[in-house]
Amino acid sequence: MFTAKLAVVMPVYNEGQIIAHVIDKWTRELLRLGIDFEIHAYNDGSKDNTLFILTELTNQNQHLNIHNKKNSGHGPTLVQAYRENSDCEWIFQIDSDDEIGTEGFEELWRNRGPFDFLIGRRTRQDQPWIRRLVSSVSRVTVRTLYGDRVDDVNSPYRLMKTSIFKKLFFALPDDMFAPNVVISGAVSRMKIPIYEIPVRQHPRSSGEVSIKKLKLLKAVVKSLYQTFVFRFKLAGVLHKSAAL
Repeated sequence: MFTAKLAVVMPVYNEGQIIAHVIDKWTRELLRLGIDFEIHAYNDGSKDNTLFILTELTNQNQHLNIHNKKNSGHGPTLVQAYRENSDCEWIFQIDSDDEIGTEGFEELWRNRGPFDFLIGRRTRQDQPWIRRLVSSVSRVTVRTLYGDRVDDVNSPYRLMKTSIFKKLFFALPDDMFAPNVVISGAVSRMKIPIYEIPVRQHPRSSGEVSIKKLKLLKAVVKSLYQTFVFRFKLAGVLHKSAAL
């Protein structure tokens, strides 16, 4: 069975206004770079016309694959996407809201040789207070439990060598609220080679945030608990395979 060298995984929820633009932009950039790639859009139970648009796009874009699923949230969708694409050599995760563009990807891809984890550190300064709080709490938690080698621990702009992370992907709980936070922690704990660059984050121009303020605060508590528990599970994962 044919497997692309790079799998771009993209959780999608109610992004009908912008998803065609986002898919087209990333397709053109990856073609320009001459990469053997597939884009995997995971429609997380969107209630608008997102699925219809994605389906129409597959008639024009041979690189696009649609995974339609019941709504489970951003985190569990990522866990599923990582597992289902772990046979590709590389996985790149990007969100579908177009807050971070294609500009930084070439540098990550060009420098992947000696690195197994390459990440964009978001530089936007005008984040809503609730998002800043979540980011700060996540960063402190990861630094305390795992180490401080990754600054933007929940960045949705990450290139990962799957042979290094595959066992970790399958060890994550199915309902993990913030798998990227735990993955960043594991990178620190395992001393995986890191390459980090700043990437510009723009304000959301369309669509909707999939989780509201009160629910987000409750979810943060769940995320902190999961991050704490997984810290001790990680030791078992490392024991099974020194290279993960």
